[in-house]
Amino acid sequence: MQTALIALGAYLLGSVSFAVVVSRLMGLPDPHSYGSGNPGATNVLRTGNKLAAALTLIGDTGKGALAVVLAVLYTGESPVSGIDAPIAGAMALLGHAYPVFHGFRGGKGVATAAGVLLALHWLLGLGTLATFAIILAFFRMVSLASIIAALFAAFWAFFLFGPAPVSFVVSAIALLVLWRHRENAVRLIQGKEPRLGAKAK
Repeated sequence: MQTALIALGAYLLGSVSFAVVVSRLMGLPDPHSYGSGNPGATNVLRTGNKLAAALTLIGDTGKGALAVVLAVLYTGESPVSGIDAPIAGAMALLGHAYPVFHGFRGGKGVATAAGVLLALHWLLGLGTLATFAIILAFFRMVSLASIIAALFAAFWAFFLFGPAPVSFVVSAIALLVLWRHRENAVRLIQGKEPRLGAKAK
């Protein structure tokens, strides 16, 4: 019962879309209505409003980390040796991707996943973020960096913790991020994926 309640609470927390909330508060268009249609920081940046994009990034990252931290505080378990904290992180990501508060039209989950990984273990989060940053610096494509970083997240988890429950949950998180980027993968293959900073048409 405890795990189920934690999972439900984390899902509801993750269902708060900061792209939508920030855009409404700042008088910007609904992020579903332009660019990629994805309610995330990268798409909000296409409006040219860097503050809105930054606030979206902070909010989406923060809710992933908060879900893990609250689970740790509630259960007293270690985030990498227990099961409730990893599940909380995964459910927060699921809420972000399929938010009940926004018609199940959610984001790709990169920022939220980053917050989850950092809260689970700083080395896990740092290794994944470093992978993301390197790919982004070379190719200036957030989607490509996200896909490769997701793959490496699972690698780093097993490298750091072995076949522990947290490693399998992180692998599930990586699969969800990859699934949410399936259309980006097609555009990458076709050479049609926009680069960072491209404004919405």
